[in-house]
Amino acid sequence: MTDLHPMRIQGNWDAGYVLDLHVESSDFIGYDEFGHAKYDTKRTELGELVYRLKYNRDTSVIDEIVGLIRGFAPFSTIDVIIPVPPSNISRTFQPVVEIAKRIGCSLGIQVLTDAVTKTKNTPELKNVLTVEEKYDILKDVFKVADELTRGKIVLLLDDLYDTGATLRAITNAVYEQGGARKVKVLALTKTRRR
Repeated sequence: MTDLHPMRIQGNWDAGYVLDLHVESSDFIGYDEFGHAKYDTKRTELGELVYRLKYNRDTSVIDEIVGLIRGFAPFSTIDVIIPVPPSNISRTFQPVVEIAKRIGCSLGIQVLTDAVTKTKNTPELKNVLTVEEKYDILKDVFKVADELTRGKIVLLLDDLYDTGATLRAITNAVYEQGGARKVKVLALTKTRRR
């Protein structure tokens, strides 16, 4: 049984949670033959599942992740689930979309994979250092199909929470363009802030 450590996350949404940290520890151990830093990284149990799904395409972990989400999240008050659009839209496999589809199917909640779209490509935000830079990059990047979200209680689902810049930008768009009644957010894991 995976041990979770849920945390409340604050933002412009009505309620927000992250299920656990992504990494427990990461210790520098030197450089590889190409001069890249190497780390001995110990992930949380959920962090390891997310890593395996996202970077190794290990779809065998989806049901376990979905079970953990179902055990935590209060879905009785959700009308629709919207997976957060990825920063790398060229990636053919989108883990958050797959998880959202499974949750929606198992709970009978509509999943809107096209309700929020990116109007332009952005760099992966994990490489952007400051919160202000992230906000600038994400300003006016998301478009919402209002007929899909108007008057609804929306759950935004993301895999990794860092500063919350993406979720804040999407929440703004879902309220302002989409006319949602409420927005809740759930991120699977959270980075450790330095």
